[in-house]
Amino acid sequence: MSDVVGPVPAGEDPEAYDRLRRRILWAMPAGLYVLGSVAETDGVARHNLMTADWVQQVAVRPKLVAASIDATAVTCDLVGRGGVFSVSLLDREDRAVVRKFGKPVADVETDDDGRPVRMAGVTVVVAATGAPILASAACWLDCEVRQQLELGSHVLFVGEVVAAGGDPERPLLRMEDTRMNYGG
Repeated sequence: MSDVVGPVPAGEDPEAYDRLRRRILWAMPAGLYVLGSVAETDGVARHNLMTADWVQQVAVRPKLVAASIDATAVTCDLVGRGGVFSVSLLDREDRAVVRKFGKPVADVETDDDGRPVRMAGVTVVVAATGAPILASAACWLDCEVRQQLELGSHVLFVGEVVAAGGDPERPLLRMEDTRMNYGG
């Protein structure tokens, strides 16, 4: 049984075609971000940060950003229940930071009010929505979810930008700056 997903043109070897298709999808230029999320469970806020590359502005009026998140990820559950997410854009030199957020964050230090101040050993600030943002982010977006769409393996969340900050003139991290790939 083949693991090939999707249609294959007639006459093509399914395995070879699927490898080519995945390589092309991996080659599409993509940024690399840290997505923040928060939701309450039994009156206690749970925060998480996750490395993400499928994040893109999708509208100008209003300012909308879409983030596609694996349906089984902790972040997908938190964004779905909490209705908010943040996007931290990083300096190119911060490529090692994204590796800290490939799995759900277990190491969270909080202040007296229960807000996170460090996650996975990295200093964070809390956005107006409650979602965490990396303090070292070159720039950031704070978003409230306006729509969501289930897409099989992923859920697409469309959020309106309700706050933003930082310096977008700094050289920003992209997927090709790392040896990471995701997709296809």
